[in-house]
Amino acid sequence: MLKSLIIAFSTYSRIPMPKIEWEKKSMKYSMCFFPLVGAVIGLFSLMAFAVMEKIHAGKILAAAVMASLPVLLTGGIHFDGFLDTVDAKSSYRPKEEKLRILKDPHTGAFAIIYGIVFFLLSFGLFSQIHFKTVPFISLGYIYSRILSGLSVTILKKAKKEGMAASSAEAAGKSVKWILLAELAFCITGYLVLNPFSGACCILAGAACFLHYKNMAYCVFGGITGDLAGYFLQVCEFSILAVVVVENLVF
Repeated sequence: MLKSLIIAFSTYSRIPMPKIEWEKKSMKYSMCFFPLVGAVIGLFSLMAFAVMEKIHAGKILAAAVMASLPVLLTGGIHFDGFLDTVDAKSSYRPKEEKLRILKDPHTGAFAIIYGIVFFLLSFGLFSQIHFKTVPFISLGYIYSRILSGLSVTILKKAKKEGMAASSAEAAGKSVKWILLAELAFCITGYLVLNPFSGACCILAGAACFLHYKNMAYCVFGGITGDLAGYFLQVCEFSILAVVVVENLVF
């Protein structure tokens, strides 16, 4: 299990980990530890926001730190999937061409445009948060990774090769049940924090998951690793937006 944890953090974060041999047995349960990466990001976010308040940093600096932190801790692996997916979707090419664009290492114009828009909106939303709302955002980093991990294990793949296909193949049959158990704990955590606000976050994530599944099946014929990254970013952004709007309105 320790090796599975190390593989999960080595794959999905830039947090230094010991070097180990990547055996198939060790990779079997690595997806179960994927949400733990989100827990670490959430913890760092809580601490960073607390420090910003302690030193009386302005909203601009606090928002910049909060928007940048997830990308810095993950190395941008999921944001890369978001950019590739946006590029492919915006091409309006046949499915096979879209799948080719996902693998293209070059960055297209649409990726740059939507990447800038994503960070601008995220920055604006983070400038409106308060310390009492940060736990909901932090829990979203766990929630999004549980749903992303589930998508890799249960949804149809667009290709027989690639990160999503290999991760699904390596995962044991019990992995999806472990992820579902983690999902139950995460949902409980949201409702314990605040039933109404928590329910809004839960519904936002569920809506993103349904959109992700339908979009992936209709546009790409299934999911890929890039699409899973796209979903994760959209899910986290949606939870952030819901938290901010709910706090401003109510």
